[in-house]
Amino acid sequence: MGSVGDITGWITLFIGLYGLAAGVGEFRNPGFWTKMVSEVQESSALQFITGLVTLILGATIYLVNPFDPADWLSILITVIGGWIVVEGMLILAFGNWFMGFASRIMPKGARIWAVLAIIVGLAASFAGLLRLQV
Repeated sequence: MGSVGDITGWITLFIGLYGLAAGVGEFRNPGFWTKMVSEVQESSALQFITGLVTLILGATIYLVNPFDPADWLSILITVIGGWIVVEGMLILAFGNWFMGFASRIMPKGARIWAVLAIIVGLAASFAGLLRLQV
């Protein structure tokens, strides 16, 4: 657990770890993301739960992160939290359309998305660790 000044660093670190794990998971089990999106697309209950969890996660990041206009990482994490809120609202309001869009872009470049997730995950983890000076 950290102090209030470390919150942005911890959020950044955990976003990075998420990206790393998600990217490695797709490489370990190719097609995992495509299958997951397909399953969510086929189930109204999963769309609702996914949208709700996404909205709550984004709102938590947005509200907990201490916004500092002089700190680029604080601004970035606040924007990410806000974007996650928007994504959750889109899934709740337009689940079939949103998941259909995701299913069209996922299979065409799942490997590219996995590489991107790992790169962003490494960068975010590094930035979080730098911020925490661990």
